[in-house]
Amino acid sequence: MSQTIAFQGEPGAYSHQACIQTYPDATPLPCRTFEDAIDAVRSGAAHLAMLPVENSTFGRVADIHHLLPGSGLHIIAEAFVRVEIALLAVPGTPLSEIKQAMSHPMLLGQCRAFLGEHGITRITGADTAGSAREVAELGDRATAALASPLAGGIYGLDVLAKGIEDEGNNTTRFLVMSPKPDRARRGAAGMITSFVFEVRNIPAALYKAMGGFATNGVNMTKLESYMVGGSFTATQFYSDIEGHPEDANVARALEELDYFTSQVNILGVYPRDPRRD
Repeated sequence: MSQTIAFQGEPGAYSHQACIQTYPDATPLPCRTFEDAIDAVRSGAAHLAMLPVENSTFGRVADIHHLLPGSGLHIIAEAFVRVEIALLAVPGTPLSEIKQAMSHPMLLGQCRAFLGEHGITRITGADTAGSAREVAELGDRATAALASPLAGGIYGLDVLAKGIEDEGNNTTRFLVMSPKPDRARRGAAGMITSFVFEVRNIPAALYKAMGGFATNGVNMTKLESYMVGGSFTATQFYSDIEGHPEDANVARALEELDYFTSQVNILGVYPRDPRRD
């Protein structure tokens, strides 16, 4: 029996592509929202969830880090997907007939040079794959979609051009979420530990909390802050570090962190993807 992996968006979304690339034998399950994808795993409708957390061009994905601590799920892997953008049109349509292109605002902003060169007007759509579906249903030869080549195949659209994004290295990082943690050492590139914490209300608490990682030689690859409960004084931090909690230096650093924080929650321990480099 194959696994089912939930993702936010419609078939053909980049999250769908991440599912196919990372778990080619699994059955992708499209969900309307990130919360729905998480709930699908919690309810048993899906075995895993594929959630985007950050993009190399646009930064972190809104809301995801707020959802992770309360999800009850655990990070067991990370995946990186190269965002290749294609111009998709009704079959038989030449590029010269395209007058407007529909997509999510993020993708529209990533193809300014190509769209400007060809005099194509931008139209805001709900999302990338949804725009491809809408163009297929509309059947208007003057209207194209910006989405993945995968979406073009799913909705029967021609790929008029691909790789048209302004930034050639545009990549999205995804986290694979599971109802059960997996702290087994695996992978050839080492381990990553992700956690959230809140510092105690004492002077220089964050500075002192971070000091343990520096003195113990632990490489921190990410540190981001988030307001908690709408308060400007209560701040939660999300962090990724290289190493396993059972490594001696990581264990010492986490012990020091615990002293200066009111809460520490390890979200996952998983293999480092070489594509981080």
